Amino acid sequence: MNVKCAIESHQSEGIVAWKEHPANPQNWTRGKKTVNLGIVSLLAFITPLESSIIVPGVPLLQKDFHETSHLITSLVVSIFVLGFAFGPILLSPLSELYGRRLVLNVCNVATLAFSIASASAPNIASFIVFRFIAGSFGAGPMNIGGGSIADQVSFDRRGTVMSIFFTGIFLGPVLGPVIGSFVAHALGWRWVFWLMAIVKGVITIVALLFLSESHAPTIQLKREREGGTCSTDMPVIDATEKKKLLIRSLIRPIRMLTQSPIVAGLSLYLALIYGYLYLLFTTFSTIFPQQYGFSTETLGLAFLGMGVGQLLALLLLSWLSDWLQERLTKRYGKAKPEYRLLPIVLGIPLLPAGLFVYGWTTEYRVHWMVPIVSSGFIGAGLIFTFLPTQIYMIDAFTAFAASALAATSIVRSIVGGILPMAGLPLYEALGYGWGNSVLGFIAIILSAAPLLFWKYGETLRKKYTVSFD
Repeated sequence: MNVKCAIESHQSEGIVAWKEHPANPQNWTRGKKTVNLGIVSLLAFITPLESSIIVPGVPLLQKDFHETSHLITSLVVSIFVLGFAFGPILLSPLSELYGRRLVLNVCNVATLAFSIASASAPNIASFIVFRFIAGSFGAGPMNIGGGSIADQVSFDRRGTVMSIFFTGIFLGPVLGPVIGSFVAHALGWRWVFWLMAIVKGVITIVALLFLSESHAPTIQLKREREGGTCSTDMPVIDATEKKKLLIRSLIRPIRMLTQSPIVAGLSLYLALIYGYLYLLFTTFSTIFPQQYGFSTETLGLAFLGMGVGQLLALLLLSWLSDWLQERLTKRYGKAKPEYRLLPIVLGIPLLPAGLFVYGWTTEYRVHWMVPIVSSGFIGAGLIFTFLPTQIYMIDAFTAFAASALAATSIVRSIVGGILPMAGLPLYEALGYGWGNSVLGFIAIILSAAPLLFWKYGETLRKKYTVSFD
């Protein structure tokens, strides 16, 4: 097989043959897709769950390590999220060069190893380092998963599948403290990570045995190498060209951030929303014990309000996203990724309203049920903002969906890691009422950003194309 043969195949029947070939992930059976997408969604659920599972155990960890600095103890939670910013820079592009399966399995083994290391950490410094590395590798499934969905699911059905995928990503941080509160209270904070290691060990084995490669170019290249014929549209890649592709893949997320106003703008907006999520998570462990007397065992229950709000929003969006896409495509005669952004309109008032009520009810110690319910509105507002923008990124940059999600992850994870450390100083200076009100006002001002992309997104996409040469 040679380059000429591959090019001739590409020009004639290779592309058509691949679209109809049973090895094409788009043509897999429903059962195979269900298994593959189920594993990917489970992997994406475990990482955010681990990001917050230690929250109720922070006071125990602080006591065990004799740590008195609030900044350091905030870093215990946020350092894992900071890892989300650096891991995708390498992992997501590599999945577009070497395939999803290999990179996901490497991530699983690495996160398992550093969960064990976190459980065995001798001091706070080593614990923070282990958490950062675990978060860096754990970010792989969260970003590569979107690319895997694009590999297997057609354009008009991605809304439903993405809603299921993001159910785990958003419920993970909510369920984490619920589980962590009971485990930390009964067995100590180290057993929180031993539990995660056991769960990850099982999932790693399942992925190694049952996860299939879904990246079409990787599948095609493997088939050509095994068959020795030019039956697909993939050209031969020599070592020099592969090195160029590797370098190009690694810088692709950064190019997307610097060359595409859409990627840059939505990344900044998502960064704010994501920062709010972890800011609230880290302050729950202070507000509810101090203001309402919650114990370590019951603290996790305070997170359920936000979880219920997120779940209801996800259930609605799982239907609404594809329904709007289909309806608007029929009305205007063509499909556009920008149609995915319209549901954000429903979420714009929910987030600031929830922040205002949550802030002032905790300020005046209104019954604990009221701030928990108001956090449900915050959770729903987060979903109505976050999910449509993520689906939009996948639809707008399908071939490089993993890199597009990695680009957004870099910015939002840095903010999500840093903003929680500013939470306690903010509330100490302004109080819970005005502190959350400031956050609400900022959310109102910046909510115009996705609406502008809804209107002008197609124009910006065509004008500012991202160069990958």
